[in-house]
Amino acid sequence: MKALHIAATGMRAQELNVEVISNNVANMRTTGYKRQRADFQDLLYQNLRRMGTNSSANGTIVPTGVQIGSGVKTASTARIMSQGNLTQTGKELDVAVRGEGFFQIQMPDGGTAYTRDGSFERDPNGQLVTIDGYAILPGIVIPEDARDITISTDGQVQILDANNAVQQLGQIQTARFINKSGLEAIGDNLFLQTESSGDAIVGTPGEAGFGDLMQKHLEMANVEAVSEISDLIAAQRAYEMNSRIIKAADEMSATTSNLR
Repeated sequence: MKALHIAATGMRAQELNVEVISNNVANMRTTGYKRQRADFQDLLYQNLRRMGTNSSANGTIVPTGVQIGSGVKTASTARIMSQGNLTQTGKELDVAVRGEGFFQIQMPDGGTAYTRDGSFERDPNGQLVTIDGYAILPGIVIPEDARDITISTDGQVQILDANNAVQQLGQIQTARFINKSGLEAIGDNLFLQTESSGDAIVGTPGEAGFGDLMQKHLEMANVEAVSEISDLIAAQRAYEMNSRIIKAADEMSATTSNLR
């Protein structure tokens, strides 16, 4: 029976749905994480009686017809790029983006990655880096004797030097994308530019189209526990319904076989 195969596609779809939900829940405390959502599409249809065809010699037409679907498929696991809550940390090198924009990160292969995770540190040379040691772009070096590191809302990095004079170290720039949901996640809180995302548009925080920065804050994941639990329950119920259809179709097939 086709119902067996149709229901099986439904079970596979809900398995993937639960995997996406579980990944969201697992990353509830991941800095800058953006939740995903599984989107589905129906599969091809078999036309047993096509709508719009003639039903008599007088020109009458079939108004609806008969179509039998063949199940469901996963269309995408869209990433929801909404703003996460900002949490105050008190750490000088923690920076959160409030609004549009990604920090630019220099990868070991020379490429550029993008992140919303602003938990920065200093490497042995004083360079501002991620927790994996990747340098932020443009590069900023903080002297060993620097005091009162200040990162303004528009990304200017300043310190007090040994003479208590304000010294400008550099300017943090951020990048935004026309389709930020088209970025490719590669793990470690990093994204890569793709054909779908479009080219990076680099600018200064606070400019038109760009969000500003908040020092001593971090952006938390935009995962809402209540929504994820609700989606999990719905996925579980859909999985159970498909499994019942498989059981019913199997019983019907067994009954038909016993009649022969």
